[in-house]
Amino acid sequence: MRKTPVVAALLACVATAPLAAKEGMFTPGQLPAIAEDLKETGLEIDPEALTDLTGFPMGAIVSLGGCSASFVSPAGLVVTNHHCARGSVQFNSTAENNYLENGFLAQAKGDELPAAPGSRIYVTTEITDVTERMRSGVDTMSPTERYDTLEQRMKDITAECEEEAGFRCQVASFYGGAEYTLIKRLEVRDVRLVYAPADSIGKYGGDIDNWMWPRHTGDFAFYRAYVAPDGSAADFAAENVPYAPDHHLKVSAAGLDDGDFVMAAGYPGSTQRYATLAEVENTFSWSYPTYVKLVNEWIDTVEEAAPEGSDARVKYESLLAGLNNFEKNTRGQLEGARRVGLVDRRREREQALGVWIAADKDRAGYGEAIAGLQALSEESAEADRKAFWYNFATRPTLLSTAQRLYRLSHERQKPNAQREPGYQDRDMTFFRQGMQAIDRRYEASVDKAQWLLFLDTYLKEPAGNRVAVFDNALGLNANLGADALSAKLDGYYAGTTLDDVDTRLALMEATPEQLEASDDPFMQLAVALYEYERGLEAEGEERAGRAQALRPAYMQAIMQWQQSQGMLTYPDANSTLRVTYGKVMGGSPKDGMAYLPFTTLEGILEKDTGEDPFNAPAKQLQQIREKDYGSYALDSIGSVPVNFLTDLDSTGGNSGSATLNARAELVGLLFDGTFESVNSDWDFDPRTTRTIHVDTRYMLWVMDKVDGANGLIEEMDIVD
Repeated sequence: MRKTPVVAALLACVATAPLAAKEGMFTPGQLPAIAEDLKETGLEIDPEALTDLTGFPMGAIVSLGGCSASFVSPAGLVVTNHHCARGSVQFNSTAENNYLENGFLAQAKGDELPAAPGSRIYVTTEITDVTERMRSGVDTMSPTERYDTLEQRMKDITAECEEEAGFRCQVASFYGGAEYTLIKRLEVRDVRLVYAPADSIGKYGGDIDNWMWPRHTGDFAFYRAYVAPDGSAADFAAENVPYAPDHHLKVSAAGLDDGDFVMAAGYPGSTQRYATLAEVENTFSWSYPTYVKLVNEWIDTVEEAAPEGSDARVKYESLLAGLNNFEKNTRGQLEGARRVGLVDRRREREQALGVWIAADKDRAGYGEAIAGLQALSEESAEADRKAFWYNFATRPTLLSTAQRLYRLSHERQKPNAQREPGYQDRDMTFFRQGMQAIDRRYEASVDKAQWLLFLDTYLKEPAGNRVAVFDNALGLNANLGADALSAKLDGYYAGTTLDDVDTRLALMEATPEQLEASDDPFMQLAVALYEYERGLEAEGEERAGRAQALRPAYMQAIMQWQQSQGMLTYPDANSTLRVTYGKVMGGSPKDGMAYLPFTTLEGILEKDTGEDPFNAPAKQLQQIREKDYGSYALDSIGSVPVNFLTDLDSTGGNSGSATLNARAELVGLLFDGTFESVNSDWDFDPRTTRTIHVDTRYMLWVMDKVDGANGLIEEMDIVD
């Protein structure tokens, strides 16, 4: 990110200030300000080199649109986490060729398989500061006008950027909307699966080990980026050629040891480090506990409706994995908040900020903005609580599909530039692929079971939280018993044609009048709810417009207050490229518990039961028993390191991030955090925050000794 005037001034003030611990998901442009600490921690390359997103090494770091990855060869070879590529493995699997169970390795480029529909590799080519254009005049606008203006400007800037075919652009907001950056990325659309170890390696430990330490997961896989012969982005075609990146990472076979410098570069999704006290209190006293209870009931419902071994279970495996991951993460967030006293810590921070504001009358405007933001946060929390159960009661797959199609029919009546995000021409490829993908994750009986669960919770809500138009349209009343409700829903599933992919795709071209005339029960319900939901959306946009005026001032206060203490304020994560750094480090998250920094091959033997998810391949187990370490052993632990811990600051979206040593060589892939550290989305605790990485020595050992992926090893630049 370029240094805007506000940030540049702050950087100048804190350039030599020490930082507490290694907290911070820094934008590359901030790194020169902390160059001294980077070097003291162990970085050997020039920190200034890390500011160029198109130079080395940042030019090798790419986004998959939800996960991070990096180029590791001049022929477009990309490495990421196994769990980031697993959807593509599943997409290509059949009963005869179950690549989830057996793994997949292309022996030659011609054997590489198309990744799952919608797979992308985004390569950053240019960044531009657009703050002035975005913010000009918005401070004097009404909330709704401000929201609409900022959204339209964002769409206009994006459209201008995407006039050059083959590029996907993003206007990213920093510091609560105080700054905006335009990021231009080559959109590689021909993505092919090259290699993924079997689940018994890539997902070893499954949900049991998820967020846990010690860990023994080979969470790595390889894609390859393909483009047209002229180097432009293109859809899958036989004549396409491997993309030649300007930069790729060397892969270290020497790796790291305890205490060594390490940094990670990737695209973390979102954090809430600067959320207000009201936001924190609502989240941890209501939202998270409510979600945990509901998600556990949801998991039970799906597992009962889609028994193990059934075709339905295959369709819902991804949902169950996501729900289990979410439940465990959220539980960890709650435990972490209790352990560190998050609410009290946030209250103390806001009190200290208030004292700083009160010390200078020229800062009074900050106090007014913060008071307004707190009130708005409470108002938003109340609205979210009221709509919570209604939102779930209206989430059956085909109802959501009908709502999207009906919304599209309305948006298509507008000029493309004025359509809502998600409904513009640039979004139609993903929209169409979403319509096609429904068949792979939908079964009427399971969907109905979920809908009954959500309606049961909705019907128990106070009258003030019920929605009359929904109740009337669905025929919900006090006299409707469980059997009658079940029979009513049966009519929806029996009477719909939205379970047919060709029907869904055809309806993308329908007019509002055509859909309003439809006798499909899900479409009728979507039409009945449309105006009510647009009203909810308008209320949300009005609140967002007020926040767009208040939050930048709040963040300006935070930045100046922290600068007065010699601290550098990094922006909350927002899926843009960030760098975090620290050291290989074990820890002690609680009394009597110690985490060593490395796990070993022998730990796989200790865990292995022969049953999923602890069912390592027989060949791997034999190699471990024979201590066939090759050249990949770490002397200090007397074995091949599998996973390692660092004190790096990370969150969701960092999955697949390149873990680099002091010379910017690849030494691992970031793939998880410990259970005790998931609360770091809200508050960084140096004692408990630990990030888990798969070691490149284990990756190379598996490729060499287990799967015979020697061709890929030869393709990469392996350094000692």
